[in-house]
Amino acid sequence: MLLNPKSYKIGLALSGGGARGIVHIGVIEALHKYGIRPEIISGASAGALVGVFYAAGMEPLQILELVKSSKLVKMFKWQLPSNGLIDITKILSLLETNIKKDDFSCLKKPFYCSVVNLNSGHTEIKNEGKLFQWVLASASIPIIFEPQIINGSTYVDGGLLNNLPVDCIRDQCRILIGVHVNHNGPVENISGIKAVAERTVRLAMNQNVHESLAKCDFVIEPPETRKFNTFDFNKADEIFRIGFEETERRILEMFDTIDLKQVFQEKTNIAIKDN
Repeated sequence: MLLNPKSYKIGLALSGGGARGIVHIGVIEALHKYGIRPEIISGASAGALVGVFYAAGMEPLQILELVKSSKLVKMFKWQLPSNGLIDITKILSLLETNIKKDDFSCLKKPFYCSVVNLNSGHTEIKNEGKLFQWVLASASIPIIFEPQIINGSTYVDGGLLNNLPVDCIRDQCRILIGVHVNHNGPVENISGIKAVAERTVRLAMNQNVHESLAKCDFVIEPPETRKFNTFDFNKADEIFRIGFEETERRILEMFDTIDLKQVFQEKTNIAIKDN
């Protein structure tokens, strides 16, 4: 009899977190340095943005340069409060410019993103069909960004109910690495509608990741991320460095914990004898 192993060796689940999601880029760069290249990706919100560019074939440093050159903070157009304060469709041009086709099938690695359907009140996972609309929806932080209307339903940030989407890829990979960039600690000063909205959303999202973290084989969760807010894109190099250094600092622990060496040495198919 032939044992059917999981399709992919390494999976990577990326949480939402606004500019803190730049940590993901540093994590991936450090993984590459040590020969670890995830083969299947999932993400929510900022994790969906980083994840889709990575799944499209971009290298981590290319994604970092994209973030820095785009000056994402200035791309967002402030509006009078209606459905949202900021028009997130400005980011559509980044997707169109850097991904050759608006379809999940064009990606070089399998990619899954979480979204929330406000009409049904349920979380959904998308991994086929039109790509850009679901990535935008996944990154549409409630109140701060305009929601996305797709097929007559209103969709917002996937992190609201599923900020670390692991179930969609857990059974497809041998090893699952989770990266959570919302290390929540006490905050002394909260003033202004943006700060209140952000803190509220972060606390709510934090409640839905515990079960997901437990399903990962290894978790990277740098505590320094709590120093940054959703719009700190001008601190991209610093945030990237936090992800890179945290991953490199723990790389030996990662190898010991999940025995990556053994996984890399195993063949794709393992023959076992019939009983």
